[in-house]
Amino acid sequence: MKHYDYLVVGSGLFGAVFTAEAVRKGKTVLVIDKRDHIGGNVFTKKYGIINVHYYGAHIFHTSNKEVWDYANSFSEFNHFINSPLGFYDGRYYSLPFNMNTFKEMWGVSTPDEAKKIIDEQTKKENIQNPKNLEEQALSLVGRDIYEKLIKGYTEKQWGRKATELPAFIIKRIPLRFEYNNNYFNDIYQGIPVGGYTLLIEKMLKGADIRLSCDFIVHKNELKDIADKIIYTGPIDEYFDYRFGELEYRSLKFVIERYERDFFQKNCVVNYEEYEVPYTRIIEHKYFENTDCPYTVITKEYPDKYELGKERYYPINDDKNTKLYKKYANLASNEVNVIFGGRLATYKYLDMDDTIEESLKLSRQILK
Repeated sequence: MKHYDYLVVGSGLFGAVFTAEAVRKGKTVLVIDKRDHIGGNVFTKKYGIINVHYYGAHIFHTSNKEVWDYANSFSEFNHFINSPLGFYDGRYYSLPFNMNTFKEMWGVSTPDEAKKIIDEQTKKENIQNPKNLEEQALSLVGRDIYEKLIKGYTEKQWGRKATELPAFIIKRIPLRFEYNNNYFNDIYQGIPVGGYTLLIEKMLKGADIRLSCDFIVHKNELKDIADKIIYTGPIDEYFDYRFGELEYRSLKFVIERYERDFFQKNCVVNYEEYEVPYTRIIEHKYFENTDCPYTVITKEYPDKYELGKERYYPINDDKNTKLYKKYANLASNEVNVIFGGRLATYKYLDMDDTIEESLKLSRQILK
């Protein structure tokens, strides 16, 4: 069996960036993934000529020029700007919360008018020490915004009432007193032309790839196949859940095709009411301005995580943080195994953070 310098477990962004840097340094690399495709959660799949974000919307954004230039060295990016809408009780509201939102909600047109309403509503709530997410949100934005654009969506997302969720989940709620629907504040933003799968393919060029290969199942076979292992899978699974399972929220995606130009008036629409079972609908042809007579959407449903389902959002409360630290201590004692990426470090990472962390690791260990 061929021996490698590095075995990279997982072909998502973290593993792909490390692979690109290792190959560039002349190292031999085997990349494995338990899924039947490369790319992890940024995987895009063609439905006709539309590149569908198979695991939900992934909009690249960063203020780190080095990361932006690095990503652009593998793929040209377009200038897509994320400007989602919220839908509540038959009406659309601009997101994030800005003067367009306030005008749609209250009919006001100046920052002073909007600030006055928000101040009046937060003072009326008179919450000094928020005990839960609901109280935290009410103390920051008042009842109108909370009831229409936060409560239902948040309760669906987390599967619990807002009064049962800790206040720290919403540390702050950005309010923009300007007419600006750009969801991100970052300088650079866009979608790779041709989809993320094409970008990942270029990152993995020069490495051997083995798909539908679960490291945990084939651990005994694979542990000696390389001098070092870069492990991006779930850290608790690596250690056979010795201290118990880390908790996550999962998602379900339902992809539908329609034989018409467009399904909705915007790329991303959040459905704010609790009674609507999905949290948002994504219409993929907007991402790359694809010209075709049909369209493809994804309905995104929040889901309780259980073993066998995909892990999306870590629940970083005190209990899980303490549990993760136990696994991190075990990981620090592993010989020739390096843990990286969102699942191995049990934290939510944006794409630019993932690239930055992988580049940092590669510079530390690649000689």
